[in-house]
Amino acid sequence: MSESPLKSRPAPRKAPKQARSLATVEAIVEAAARILEERGHEAFSTNAVAERAGVSVGSLYQYFPRKDALIGALIFRETSRLVEEAESATTRLTGSEALSALILPCVEQQLRRPALARLLDFEEARLPLDAATQEVKMRFFELTRATLLRSDLPPQADIDVASRDVVAIIKGMVDAAGEHGEQDRNQLALRVKRAVLGYLNNDG
Repeated sequence: MSESPLKSRPAPRKAPKQARSLATVEAIVEAAARILEERGHEAFSTNAVAERAGVSVGSLYQYFPRKDALIGALIFRETSRLVEEAESATTRLTGSEALSALILPCVEQQLRRPALARLLDFEEARLPLDAATQEVKMRFFELTRATLLRSDLPPQADIDVASRDVVAIIKGMVDAAGEHGEQDRNQLALRVKRAVLGYLNNDG
């Protein structure tokens, strides 16, 4: 992930505070999601998003000065939802259960809306993430690290390296499954868990 300060993703112009503003922003972000997954990046424009959301272009620009800011908000929304679901890993009694709770939200996100997930993966690679999304992604890393430190999972020589590797294994397998149109969430989650446990059991 690039850290270049010259190509940072523009942030939303202002944060909504009132319920009506929050609803407007959510409608805009969801409209962006629908256009991207149904018609692709070529059809994605601020005018198209505003029309789909039922708001004026001026209202959209109050919150999102450019398309990249809107895409950034969509990435932040999807990443935040994933991490919120993954937080349940902290409440599981065993490391094995915690690992399942960590993996399943990743599988669910990818297979729930696969076209959107693939497009957002591309967008994440195109420009660096904003600070808020970086913070959310760091939380997922912290959840992974805490899970791998569970006493009933194999100890790792370097927990930070192992945590990064496990995150990469989950992402790689889940992304590949999405690209191939897989739909069986439970089977995919089991395969990912098997791969992660294989890695953990072979730490050198």
